[in-house]
Amino acid sequence: MFKLKAIPHLLAGAVLVAALPLQALAQAKEPVKIALVSSKSGGFSTMGVDVINGIRFAVDEANAKGGVDGRQVIVAEGDDESTPDAGRRVAEKLAREGHNLIIGPITSGISLAISQNLARWDAAFIGTMSKADKLTGEACNTRFVRTNHSDAMDLAMIEQWLKDIKGNNFAILAADYVWGHDSAKSFESVVTGKGKKVSLKLFAPLGTKDYAPYIQQLKAANVDAIWFADVSGSIAFVKQAADFNLIPKTPLIGHALLSNFVVNATGKALDGVPGNVGFTPDINTPATKAFVSAFKAKFKRLPTDTEGQAYNGAMVLFQGVQLAKSVNPEAVTKALRGAQVETLYGKMTVRAADNQLVIPNYIARVKTADGQLRPVIEQTYAETTVPAASALCKM
Repeated sequence: MFKLKAIPHLLAGAVLVAALPLQALAQAKEPVKIALVSSKSGGFSTMGVDVINGIRFAVDEANAKGGVDGRQVIVAEGDDESTPDAGRRVAEKLAREGHNLIIGPITSGISLAISQNLARWDAAFIGTMSKADKLTGEACNTRFVRTNHSDAMDLAMIEQWLKDIKGNNFAILAADYVWGHDSAKSFESVVTGKGKKVSLKLFAPLGTKDYAPYIQQLKAANVDAIWFADVSGSIAFVKQAADFNLIPKTPLIGHALLSNFVVNATGKALDGVPGNVGFTPDINTPATKAFVSAFKAKFKRLPTDTEGQAYNGAMVLFQGVQLAKSVNPEAVTKALRGAQVETLYGKMTVRAADNQLVIPNYIARVKTADGQLRPVIEQTYAETTVPAASALCKM
């Protein structure tokens, strides 16, 4: 289950290392010891591959430049098996072994299970994928920093976007766990607040393979569009929805649907589908251009949305170490709180009220670009659209 990956500090050569006196080596700075906890198995394993790839790329890049704050970056990896219990266990094991800067979980359930134990483990956690508002709401934690968009951030942007969406009657199909319910609740609130209605709400258990019963209900509902929020089941649903002629006849609106791995696995079924995205290579900032260029040079392809968000989280973590001049977990997150940091989205602020990175948001549409079918940004919403921190967060 556990795999330790030590990435050595790149020096001028082996001869130089051998020549360094032992005393100098002993006085070297304490390394940055990261616990990369993500889904190598289970329902989110496809996304997990990209998360791990993005973090590894960031670590390799940092070490190639001399480390972070002059410190070697060492990574220990663990499989959260796509479940909160396994995620908590592997994170605790790695943290107690000294790898107490945690990054990589995908689902909000796993992130919540880890976040509530950070003080007990003397650990810190950089969230790069989990969107549930609870993480920066009633369950907020001074040792947890989120670098991706929350549900509230997505829905504040989507509220503006929905002004141009045709139709008055919608259905929801969401995953039956924390994030899915948050997404459904938020979307319904936006829609009904504009005098529209949600006539059907369905929740699919994690691990659902057969979406036929849900598709039949969605077809019978005869709605104008379907709000879909079910990351782990997205490939199966999209394929089956196309086979049953639910789509494209009934438009989909995707919440976290337009991931590269879903688009790549479903042929042309998502061609023309709009939805929010957390990252694409189209983001026009110096940091994104540099990242995309370096990534293409190594892998001969563009980075995925998940790889970009994971890399961005590592960027923020490394800056926390630099600002703190320490690898102490509490010091790292304390240094980030309220700080301005360089990100793939530009220079952005980690909001002091809840440790949420405040970043722009994006609506994309699946189309052919750069010789491939992928999400392409159509609209950018400035970080000024981000809602205020939840009053439920007490930090």
